Amino acid sequence: MSKQMYNLAFVFPGQGSQSLGMLSALAANHDEVRHTFERASDALGKDLWSIVVNGPEESLNQTQNTQPAMLAAGVAVWQVWCKQSAIRPDWMAGHSLGEYTALVCSGAMSFEDGIKLVAVRGQLMQDAVPVGVGSMAAILGLDDQQVVAICAQVAENEVVSAVNFNAPGQVVIAGNLAAVERAMLAAKDAGAKRALLLPVSVPSHCALMQTAADKLDQYLLNTVIDEPKMTLIHNVDVASHTTPELIRQALKEQLYKPVRWVDTIKLMQDRGVTRFVECGPGKVLIGLNKRIAKEAEHFSMYDPESLNKVLEQFNG
Repeated sequence: MSKQMYNLAFVFPGQGSQSLGMLSALAANHDEVRHTFERASDALGKDLWSIVVNGPEESLNQTQNTQPAMLAAGVAVWQVWCKQSAIRPDWMAGHSLGEYTALVCSGAMSFEDGIKLVAVRGQLMQDAVPVGVGSMAAILGLDDQQVVAICAQVAENEVVSAVNFNAPGQVVIAGNLAAVERAMLAAKDAGAKRALLLPVSVPSHCALMQTAADKLDQYLLNTVIDEPKMTLIHNVDVASHTTPELIRQALKEQLYKPVRWVDTIKLMQDRGVTRFVECGPGKVLIGLNKRIAKEAEHFSMYDPESLNKVLEQFNG
């Protein structure tokens, strides 16, 4: 019998947290990992686990592979958790792509539908903007409104905007490569500690993704979506939705509108969440979350050691 905890949130990472060999140690101890990837491979018609374990890295980092690999990885860790513990979170959220993982783990979407959907999403995003045309960069050390203003000042009829509000003093921008580079220079002139181009081929969450969003809408309409079993907070509007129509709309808009991660974590904290568990490969979100909700407890879960630490905390 499972027990939901009102003060517990599980959050799921997105692109950027992937790495060759991710979850290999967990897979050696828990069959759920390999079983989850086998289901993903069957759904896609290609060996996703082989790409994760053997690479090459360039193949794993192709967005049409990265997205289903990260969703499968997050779901695999969730499946391991569900077998090891009766504790369930009352809250869920995912960063960008991770929102799809949260939808699957909350019971709002089947695993197979989720895998197929994010594979299509990745392909549509790649097709929308040719490699070399768009870019993303992290701006560190300025406040949100400074970054928003800089993007508006340097756009020059191109696209550049603040797209990931990740943590205080950390904002990611995206758009046309030349416009992103202008914004990076302007940010440094304004006192940014760092302005770093990100190793991505797709400028996510900006207006350049509008065409991809319009095409994704047709796939969303053909995807069965149910009411989540947990309160799931969406990136776009920092709200929870229970109807398929509103969930589909949030997923469509997410492609070309910003990820409001700071607001998402703050909302859950304001509603009583005191413990956040990052469920999936890497430790990107725990680093962000510690800066947003400093009074809360933060955990990550991606290998046998980190899993055992979380189990000790919650299973007593």
